[in-house]
Formats: sequence, C-alpha cells, structure tokens
Amino acid sequence: MRHKVAGRGFGRNAHQRKALLRCLVTSLIEHLKIETTAAKAKEAKRLAERIITLGRRGDLHSRRIALSRIPNSRIIAKLFTEIAPKITRTSGYLRLVKTRLRAGDSADMAILEFADYDLLKPEKKEKKEEKKESKKKKTKEEKKEG
Repeated sequence: MRHKVAGRGFGRNAHQRKALLRCLVTSLIEHLKIETTAAKAKEAKRLAERIITLGRRGDLHSRRIALSRIPNSRIIAKLFTEIAPKITRTSGYLRLVKTRLRAGDSADMAILEFADYDLLKPEKKEKKEEKKESKKKKTKEEKKEG
C-alpha cells in the first residue's frame, strides 16, 4: 500500500531521482522554459516552486537553503538577482502546458515555464537584429568604397 507516500519514483533510486529533478529545475531556471514528460514536469514543478519562493525571500538563509537543494551557485545567483525581483505573484509561479505525445513511446509531453515568461525572457533578439543591421550597413559601405 502507498498510504501517505508522496511523489513519483520514476523507476530510479533516490540519488538518481534527486539528480534528475535537480537537472530539470536547473534547466528551467537557466532557460525559463523546458519541455519534458508530464510526470517529470509535475514533480519538477513541486521542487521549483519551493526554490522560487526562497528566491523571492532573498535573504542569506534562503540562499543557503536553495544552494543545498540546487548546488549550482550560478543558477541560484540568477534566480535571486534576475528572476525573483521581477516576480510579483505570491504563488503559482510556474505553468504546465501539455503539448503532445512523444513519437517513440507515446509519453505525454508538457512544457513547464514561468507564468510571467514574457516579463522574464531576456531581450537578446533585438541586440542580434541590431548587429545584423550594422553588418549589412558595413558591407554596403564597403561595396560603395570598393
């Protein structure tokens, strides 16, 4: 019987399961959006919501607790300095959207993303477009000179 047993096992032992969830949450914080199976996304969401709440608190103790859960100082720094200050919600930071069935094994796939994804995503595309435009101008000037 599974009375009062929370969480999914994923057919892994405890260390492998913990590593899997840490990697999923790390990727989520790094890319702000990930696609994985629905079951893994639901479990990762549980862990990530707690880490994000620690990030919103922002004190040293919260940072140390977050580092004990996700031992990647670069990712935790990004969470505490870039992502958490932009979040205005008190809970429900993540959204899980079921997308498709995976072709190989028909597993339910889902996208796990921040609910305020549009506010959090970096605006690197504009910079890339500006670089492309400046390169085009340089090539046009070189053609005129040559």
